[in-house]
Amino acid sequence: MNALIKTMSITALSLAAAGCATAPPMALKAQDIPAGYSAPVAQGAPVWPTADWWQGFGSPEMDGIIESAQKDNLDLAAAAARVLEAEANQEIAGSSLFPSVDLSASGNRTGSKATGKWRGSNSFGASLDATYQLDFWGEARDNLRAATENLKSARFAQETVTLTITTDAADTYLDVLALRERDAIALANISAANRILKITQAKVDAGVSSRLDLAQQQAQVSGQEALVPAIEEQEREARYTLAVLLAHTPEGFDVKAENLDAIVPPQVAPGLPSELLRRRPDVAQAEANLAAAHANVDAARAAFFPSINLTASGGVASTALSALFHASSLGYSIGASLLQTIFDGGRLEGQSKYARARQEELVATYRKTVLNAFQDVETALGQVSSLSEQEKYKTEEVNAAEEAFRISEIQYREGVADLLAVLQAQQVLFTAQDQLVQIKLARLQADIGLYRALGGGWSEDIADVTQAMPANAAAPTDTKKPM
Repeated sequence: MNALIKTMSITALSLAAAGCATAPPMALKAQDIPAGYSAPVAQGAPVWPTADWWQGFGSPEMDGIIESAQKDNLDLAAAAARVLEAEANQEIAGSSLFPSVDLSASGNRTGSKATGKWRGSNSFGASLDATYQLDFWGEARDNLRAATENLKSARFAQETVTLTITTDAADTYLDVLALRERDAIALANISAANRILKITQAKVDAGVSSRLDLAQQQAQVSGQEALVPAIEEQEREARYTLAVLLAHTPEGFDVKAENLDAIVPPQVAPGLPSELLRRRPDVAQAEANLAAAHANVDAARAAFFPSINLTASGGVASTALSALFHASSLGYSIGASLLQTIFDGGRLEGQSKYARARQEELVATYRKTVLNAFQDVETALGQVSSLSEQEKYKTEEVNAAEEAFRISEIQYREGVADLLAVLQAQQVLFTAQDQLVQIKLARLQADIGLYRALGGGWSEDIADVTQAMPANAAAPTDTKKPM
């Protein structure tokens, strides 16, 4: 026994000297992070956006819809279940670090018939077996580390789903209100067109206008009426989408608000968070996936080394119940074994190559996720600024178009202007009003997009940070050759 342990110790030391562990890969390069994002956050500075950012829109109904979505959404329920799956896998991986102990017991009765009588005997046995694979090379610890990072990834994925569902619910709610407002504008335009049609009919009856004017105005009315069913169908579909987000059946689901008038565009905080990479759960998820892949590389490397198994067993056996625990019936054995794979058809080599290739894939995925995060923020900021300016000018256009249409209608009634001037003024007004609603919607949804791009008030625990580094950090030097 001592000789075996001595031999294993010498072998282990020699293999340890030839080890080839590598440092975690540098996932980010200096050019991946804009210089404007690398300044440290002032201590005590308020986090923006806040976790309840949607309350800044001033709509209690939207607040209730988002609360319902966060509580009842089925995608969120599935994401929560995936977290439980990852927790179970972590427990399974951690079990390899502990011995396996099995207890077995048996009982048996045998008999024979001789001289007309049955003669029988009882036998009983109990054994306790323990096995433990010595984690000399850290394979079990690496597998546990990978499972832990996968658990973090599942939690971050759940946060990403939460953020997505929250913003989708807000976007869809605003879609419903905007479509209702566009429908109201179309109906008002039809009412105005019918009013002009009555004036035209009266002029034709009086002989001061031709039937051409009447036909043109009738066509105008019919064209406006044709727009309403399409808008109403879009509103219905948006409402059904919102119902499903809240895990409701579409039938009977409704919202109270009829337009965007009560929605307040929130104020965008100046500047950008310097720790954006710790404010987006999708970035944290990609980071955890990369860390798990590196742990898998280490585990695949460790699989090449011999495994050392320790075993122990003990038990009692007796042919008579009264002597079951007699000292002479006790037995035990203790042993150790070393197992080295000689030939496996390339299985371990293939697993190692796969793990390294997977790590390279996730390095690229992580970098792309980071670059997309900065793009999302810059795009959302640009949209907020551009759409705010568009809304300003479009509002001025609507005000001017309303006045022009009012004057043209009066002049047409009094015979000063012809029908064509009225039709043109009405078309300009309707188009401007419809476009203004769409710009308002786009501006509000750009605000929501900015909140989404900034992580929606979520912040990663500093203890969970794995790979993210500032732009001026030097890449680690890998001085050891990987296997």
